[in-house]
Amino acid sequence: MKTLTAFSFVVLGTAAAFAQTPAPATPAATVQPVGTSGPSASPRAATTSADYRLVPGDKLRIEVYKDPQLSQSVQVRPDGKITLPLANDITAAGHTPAELRDSIVSSLKTYMANPTVTVMVVETVAPMVYVMGEVNAAGPLPLNGKMDVLQALATAKGFKDFADTKNIVIRRGTQLIRFNYNEAVKGNGAPVFLQPGDTIVVK
Repeated sequence: MKTLTAFSFVVLGTAAAFAQTPAPATPAATVQPVGTSGPSASPRAATTSADYRLVPGDKLRIEVYKDPQLSQSVQVRPDGKITLPLANDITAAGHTPAELRDSIVSSLKTYMANPTVTVMVVETVAPMVYVMGEVNAAGPLPLNGKMDVLQALATAKGFKDFADTKNIVIRRGTQLIRFNYNEAVKGNGAPVFLQPGDTIVVK
């Protein structure tokens, strides 16, 4: 089972989001760690910052300034999306909290002027990557520290006979990264390090 780390951090739409002043027209995003809990907080909690990318299972608190009906506690679904009133389905997995905040603001602008949104990550699952396709041991892999694509493929016990090792794809949110295994094992090019939620697809 996936384990939960005990940490949270907040992405604020504006530094004055909860002051008794009108929300600014174009709020700037900031990332503010708000601490960890428990006697042995995960190393992931201590190092997580603005570049953390959401994964399925993460629990979020979405606050819309001065609108408690739109404010929601949600969990990123297995399909990588969350659902909010008015904004409907929004892709969260693969995005930073600041990017998700911007997507929510964009969706809400249809219904309200200058919405100010706060995205709080209250619980996150253990970081994982996934290997699928023509490998001998497809499935999820724990991402403990730095892991590059070659290491992940080795953990997946190599390729099946007809794998196309020159045209491997790493899916990172909506981004597709091409990877040539044959060149990588020769030492050509820099290592490609994986991020939580990445999926390596071997055809």
